[in-house]
Amino acid sequence: MVSDMIVNTTPNSTTNRAVGSLVDVSGLHVGHFTLSERLTGCSVVLAPAGAIGAVDIRGAAPGTRETDLLDPANLVDKLHAVVLSGGSAFGLDAASGVVRWLHERGIGFETGYGRVPIVPAAVLFDLPVVRAGDDPIARPGADAGYAACEAASSQAPAAGNVGAGAGACVGKLFGLDRCMKGGIGNASVRVGPWVVGALVACNAVGDVLDPATGQVLAGARTADGLNLLDTQRALLTGERGNRPLPGTNTTIGVVATNATLTKAQAKRLAMSAHDGLARSIRPAHTTLDGDTLFAIATCTEVSPADLMLLTAMAAEATALATVDAIRHAQGIQTNWGDVPAASAWRSA
Repeated sequence: MVSDMIVNTTPNSTTNRAVGSLVDVSGLHVGHFTLSERLTGCSVVLAPAGAIGAVDIRGAAPGTRETDLLDPANLVDKLHAVVLSGGSAFGLDAASGVVRWLHERGIGFETGYGRVPIVPAAVLFDLPVVRAGDDPIARPGADAGYAACEAASSQAPAAGNVGAGAGACVGKLFGLDRCMKGGIGNASVRVGPWVVGALVACNAVGDVLDPATGQVLAGARTADGLNLLDTQRALLTGERGNRPLPGTNTTIGVVATNATLTKAQAKRLAMSAHDGLARSIRPAHTTLDGDTLFAIATCTEVSPADLMLLTAMAAEATALATVDAIRHAQGIQTNWGDVPAASAWRSA
């Protein structure tokens, strides 16, 4: 029944603002680490008891680690953490620190010769985000991943310019000087006994919009910097823009549920979560992005899973978390100029 559905949001003048998070799914912990040397970082989702995992990659330029083992046809059925990181391919090293942290606590897949932690990861590209005085080669490494684990808790995680969202920007198709600040966001949806939560780091080449109204919230600005351009409309009217290199963008995230799912069903959850990206990012899943979403099922709710319902919830939570990332982002000043945030900037 519709009356049984709770979307963890509170009213806002233009849209609902998500207040739920991934940790509304019992058994999960989330931690962020943001580097002081440069605006970048990593975020970790810990599932110490092990959880069913899956992944779906829609962008054409992904940066990932240990995603093949999540295929339903492959042996290992549980993961112990997922890492989201800035730093492009360099940021994949953050997962090594998470593996070390889990290993020290005896958490992992039993091989008969010791436990091996299963830690898939995905990265986004934030290398151009350098402020005056920053170290341009500072990137999230193993120590950053370990520190994110140390910071992890079951409390609602921070949003905006933290962790994997620290250096995220959106609306970059027409040049960095016309983009706006992205970030990392949270949301959750509850229907009856089932909960679906999402954690999304939004660094899209496209714009982010309110899926309820279609209003662009943040993205490419006009050449004078005073208005939002609407990237997709500009593309469809023939504007070519200043195309960034493939893979220099990317939205990554985790969607999780307390439902009891198989790996194949979790895969379907990850696939449907991408519908949430398509609702809130325009254009999404481009050749310039590496959009990647992981799915986690903690299997703490034993009621027979309604997969149709859960996939709808996954899309909704993902869309809300993407908007939440933009709502909490804060503007920054970089070597190429100011990058405004939706929270403090509006078109003239």
